[in-house]
Amino acid sequence: MSSAELIPDPSAARAAGTARTPVSTADLALYLSEALDGDPGDGSRLRVALGEVARAHGMMKISRETGLAREALYRALSEKGNPELATVLRVLKALGLQMGIRPAKARRSRR
Repeated sequence: MSSAELIPDPSAARAAGTARTPVSTADLALYLSEALDGDPGDGSRLRVALGEVARAHGMMKISRETGLAREALYRALSEKGNPELATVLRVLKALGLQMGIRPAKARRSRR
């Protein structure tokens, strides 16, 4: 299942109130992994996707589970936010996920 199947156009879906959210942890992991893979390198796509998932699961619930203020989570996981790594890890844990590291996809050499 691709992120396109979960949320066809996240910004349009959010504005229209029609965003579909993934329900299983496997779906969440796939959705957030694809957001990270498609990120331009500044964390913006992952940050927004994580914010959408956190809001869908209930920011108050995420706040209680992370020990972070709800308002701070809204700010950190907004389009203009800049969450600390610790915040991202706490939110992922509250969602039943963890972050991992893997080798980057091999690039073609030009010889």
